[in-house]
Amino acid sequence: MYRLLLWIDRTTGLAHCYESDKSQPGRRWYGRSLAFHAWVASALGTTPARLADQIDWLFQRAIEDLASAVNSQQRRDVVSAQAQRAPYEGLGFPEPGDDPELVSLIREELGAYLQEQPTASIWRALTDRIHTYLTQENKRKNLVGEGFEDVLASIVSRLTPSEPITAETRKLLQDLPGFYPSRGNEKAKRVDLAIVKPASGHRTLVTAKWSIRADREEQFVTDYDVYERLEQAGQEFDYVLVTNEFDPARLVAACDNLRGNRLLFSHVVHVNTDGLVAAYGPSPQRSAAAVLDRIKSKRLYSLSDWLKQIVEPSAG
Repeated sequence: MYRLLLWIDRTTGLAHCYESDKSQPGRRWYGRSLAFHAWVASALGTTPARLADQIDWLFQRAIEDLASAVNSQQRRDVVSAQAQRAPYEGLGFPEPGDDPELVSLIREELGAYLQEQPTASIWRALTDRIHTYLTQENKRKNLVGEGFEDVLASIVSRLTPSEPITAETRKLLQDLPGFYPSRGNEKAKRVDLAIVKPASGHRTLVTAKWSIRADREEQFVTDYDVYERLEQAGQEFDYVLVTNEFDPARLVAACDNLRGNRLLFSHVVHVNTDGLVAAYGPSPQRSAAAVLDRIKSKRLYSLSDWLKQIVEPSAG
């Protein structure tokens, strides 16, 4: 999972395990990020300096494909743009990609090292590449969300449980066995990952969230209410959260979240609880210590342990 999806935070140079603004040097999460970076490098059999070469595989491959598609589109757009700009030829319109402030900043820092002055077209090409580089993080958010779901489904589908299973991502709830269609004008609900055992009809509805934001905590309850209301078979279903969240308060809240007089989630699963232990250090306090308690009591599962339960439920 980490080889495919974990990435390096450009502002710290470390493996991303928490919000960038709270992980800057001098802040508490910088120390925790250092500890996590050291742990994951060791776990993947590399050094802290070479960790970047061992992770983020999915995003790097996707960016290569995206760049190829963008280049093809840009070549087509150039032809159209030339026709669009033709009526304004000679009026001194700015060229696409002009960024005088960025060029001025680069000149201030590197001017003394340049043997000759780059042309305007070279400056535009450079600023365009910088802008593209900086906007990649926005693309990452979408890729990590669906990529997390797809990787989970791929892993689950490779299991060999005693009872055959199916694992499908972004499936409409109404297309799963034992659920009614959405009613009236209600938008059809999609499930991040649905794991079904056709023989017994048992269903596990997984919400896969790489991180947990406040709005997602509210969505967990809303989703469950819909699942419960549209369940037509009169059978129990598991509701599972799989996450890579490192904020201890959010993890404790997920573990302890109640719906009525019972726990909301059947299981709360972290990609790797050993990473949590490494990040929190030898003397965790308050909510961090509470997370370790949830791990010990098997309220918070590591992904590998949860997968074992899917293979053999009695193992839990």
